[in-house]
Amino acid sequence: MEHFQSTIVSTSPQETFDLGKKLGQTLRGGEIICLYGDLGAGKTVFAKGLGKGLGVEAEITSPTFTLIQEYECSTKGLQFIHIDLYRLAYPEEAEIIGVRDYFRDDCVCLLEWPEIIEDLLPPDHLQIKIEGSGDSPRVISFAPASRVQHFFEQ
Repeated sequence: MEHFQSTIVSTSPQETFDLGKKLGQTLRGGEIICLYGDLGAGKTVFAKGLGKGLGVEAEITSPTFTLIQEYECSTKGLQFIHIDLYRLAYPEEAEIIGVRDYFRDDCVCLLEWPEIIEDLLPPDHLQIKIEGSGDSPRVISFAPASRVQHFFEQ
């Protein structure tokens, strides 16, 4: 995993959502975001905010059982692809379901539990780690890719 360059403390689910939304508003397409965190850390809350910031009008749900959810971004002409790799046992399974097919400039791709496919990821991806659970604050750390560096320079 990369060296994390920026850390933010979120004291509520709403703050986690708002951080995702703020990031989503800055994305232009082609970004690959790897989201790390234990069960209950707030990955889905962050994903919902990211989708809202991208202009997704549909309800964003966790793709734990479907593996991949595709959403249209009404304001940016992009697709938001939300992938949950928790149930995969082997990296080859990611190839079979076509994960890399979504690494395109007309998509923003969010991967939960990306550890299993780290060797398949392009080098320029954003890593986000969410630590904490229950009612405790979340520590959200970023290792930004060059495609999203502008977000961290604000």
